[in-house]
Amino acid sequence: MAIKAWQGILKPKSIIEQRLAVNSIHPNFIVETVGTNLLTIIGETKPTARSQTYKFQIDYFMGTNPDVRIISPALVKNLKGENIPHMYDQELLCLHFPANKEYRASDLLINTIIPWVTLWLYYYEMWHVTGKWLGGGVHPIKIITYIKTI
Repeated sequence: MAIKAWQGILKPKSIIEQRLAVNSIHPNFIVETVGTNLLTIIGETKPTARSQTYKFQIDYFMGTNPDVRIISPALVKNLKGENIPHMYDQELLCLHFPANKEYRASDLLINTIIPWVTLWLYYYEMWHVTGKWLGGGVHPIKIITYIKTI
């Protein structure tokens, strides 16, 4: 019997698999499921020893890119009044370029999205210090333009 490409390592992780993985690594996170397709995670992270603690929420509908927002403290513009880079509508974090498939449904959130939240917050703090986004990547406005041109 031939093995299909999506089987094994590329098989999408179920909501239950995602929940068990989060609970095993981060037992203090609040993890809730709605049915078999929706997962909500509320957790805390601290990018550096000198950083404040941030509370975040991940809403993941199986097979889609997770929506990630910071619950507290509120993210703020810099002293120049510039919008926060790498955010969608100044609400959701832009953690990866979807067209590059850096996150796939076969990935565990604990190995990708959750560490990326911490890394994003590190670059957010550095942006406040330097005035530059040092995290690289493609800005969401450019992503929308790119998608429209495909």
